[in-house]
Amino acid sequence: MLMRHPHPVFQFTHALPYGALLHDGGVQFVIYSHSATAMRLLLYDGVTDREPSDVVPFDCATDRWGDIWSIFVPGVGPGQLYHLQADGPNDPERGHWYDGQARLIDPYAKALAGYFQKSDDGIIRPPKCVVVDDYFDWEGDRHLRREISETVIYEMHVRGFTRSKTSKVEYPGTYLGVIEKIPYLKSLGVTAVELMPVHEFPIRDIWGNAPERPNYWGYDPMAFFAPHRGYAVGNEPGCQVLEFKQMVKALHQAGIEVILDVVFNHTCEGNELGPVLSFKGLENHVYYHLANCGSRYCNYSGCGNTINGNHPIVREMIFHCLRHWVHNYHVDGFRFDLASILSRDRSGDLVPNPPLVEAIAEDPMLADTKIIAEAWDAAGAYQVGSFSNHRHWAEWNGRYRDDIRRVWRGDMGSLGDLATRLSGSSDLYQGGGRSPYCSINFVTSHDGFTLNDLVTYKDKHNELNGEGNRDGDNHNLSDNYGVEGPTRRKAVRQLRTRQIKNILSTLLLSQGVPMIVAGDECQRTQKGNNNAYCQDNDLSWFDWRLTKRNSELLRFVKTLIRFRRNQPTVRRQRFLSGNVREDGQLPDVSWFNADGLSATWNPDDQTLICLLTSPSIQEDPTGAGRDVLLMFNATSEAREFMIPDVVQHKRWRLFLDTASPSPRDIYPNVDGPAPPRSNRVVLTYRAMKCYVAQ
Repeated sequence: MLMRHPHPVFQFTHALPYGALLHDGGVQFVIYSHSATAMRLLLYDGVTDREPSDVVPFDCATDRWGDIWSIFVPGVGPGQLYHLQADGPNDPERGHWYDGQARLIDPYAKALAGYFQKSDDGIIRPPKCVVVDDYFDWEGDRHLRREISETVIYEMHVRGFTRSKTSKVEYPGTYLGVIEKIPYLKSLGVTAVELMPVHEFPIRDIWGNAPERPNYWGYDPMAFFAPHRGYAVGNEPGCQVLEFKQMVKALHQAGIEVILDVVFNHTCEGNELGPVLSFKGLENHVYYHLANCGSRYCNYSGCGNTINGNHPIVREMIFHCLRHWVHNYHVDGFRFDLASILSRDRSGDLVPNPPLVEAIAEDPMLADTKIIAEAWDAAGAYQVGSFSNHRHWAEWNGRYRDDIRRVWRGDMGSLGDLATRLSGSSDLYQGGGRSPYCSINFVTSHDGFTLNDLVTYKDKHNELNGEGNRDGDNHNLSDNYGVEGPTRRKAVRQLRTRQIKNILSTLLLSQGVPMIVAGDECQRTQKGNNNAYCQDNDLSWFDWRLTKRNSELLRFVKTLIRFRRNQPTVRRQRFLSGNVREDGQLPDVSWFNADGLSATWNPDDQTLICLLTSPSIQEDPTGAGRDVLLMFNATSEAREFMIPDVVQHKRWRLFLDTASPSPRDIYPNVDGPAPPRSNRVVLTYRAMKCYVAQ
């Protein structure tokens, strides 16, 4: 009989075709460039060395195969530092930016070391590439493969999560610091962390100076295959590779998946005024969308340039990169920043069924991953609901964000939108044959107000960004409820807390996949800054004192998440139909007005009752589903609600009441008070209640 070792020695990895490839006795360096006339490899002994210790030229006759430059260098191995250098046509007006003096980052570099170095000769010296050994003892770790319909996403910034001294971790602001906070993530109940960009981005400017406004968020890619060195504890070249893998393994051991926010839409090389650091100096017109005969860069990203994702060479690079992170780092999925750029053809036009988008969904090596699109870009494309008809693609649902904000702000005419978003956004996803879990529901993200600030500020306050408060979105759908910013007025503070609970309850009881932002569970504030991309300080960092200061809200959120994970009624894999079931039971969803009568969808009304009945045994073999009754009062006055006649006979118990003080705001065992015998339930203004049938 064939015996299987529980921890096989063989572990699947994805070998890259380009970059620095380890072999016995040396390293093969492989680079793509069509137009280069000469290629050189610069080898360095130390991270701070300004000049290479050795320059290895490629022989055009023996080291070039078509457009592939390949050379074997004996005697070097892991930890070796290097740059590339390429000669070729220098004609920016036609899209050629070859510079024989430029030190270039290998597009396939697996790690970078050091910083941009100060220069007195006009030569830019970027961080050095590092030869990396992919081996790591995963101890049997595999992707968790959690169903996306059962997922609760927690968007977080690796550095900001533990950088504050209030975190009291040994390694603040690092991958290892995240490991120290895994017990908190487990107690919160989230099933996946979505990490803001962790691929390499510049720490200093190109001349080695600390920038006036640092790119804290990291949306400025420099090396797609390399984990960011700024989040590592160690100083030795390549240590970030090991530490990142340690973090992923530890999160997996805790049952938490890892989703990466990837930025395949632009790079840090900027436009025609930007530096030559990597792609520009190897094959500019292939890697970027160019205009005006190649002399200008198309700027669909809003960041100066746009990656030409549907060119075969770039498409190949993106696939190798995704597979590299999945199989060499065991990450569980990706969120694609400004993903509509992936839908643009080589001329920059949006096209139906773009090959790159379809190929990502069908790639067999990515079959176990979650793929999520931010389905818009900075050039006007907005494809929420239409980005792709493939069921593998989920989307950040910007419509959900805006509609739920409008509902709880009290905007008239938003009742139907509440019902649609609560039901999984069938208007966006059902017609294309997709499912509720294709909707990533969120009300806040890194980009915009925190949840606390959404109910505390009517206007943005980005003065600290140094741009005259001109940056950031002006369309926030927020309110301050009478006072701009913090206040001692008890009534205002109570209303703000209630609104936070209303929004979180709506989010976590909606069909689809919820995403919350790190700190929203304990009222983290950015003091009204809705574009804190450059605030690498206490304004952006997680203040861990808030977990105690606002422990009652934290308890509320933990209980909500636990209920969602245990209750299949609020996370179905198929859209609600509203039809009477074959077994004669009530429809899967029914809508009523505050009088308990069928909803008439009066645009002037801001009250609603939603009845969700438990799934059939075919949908839920566990039988764990229960009927759920949701009551919404988004008006500015207290209202009386009547439990609908068709379910008055059921034994209802209160699960949550956003207007009640803790601990009566939520009942972890779903054992709150029964409704009054009159079946009349009073909700104060801007409040929500949820009853669950026993």
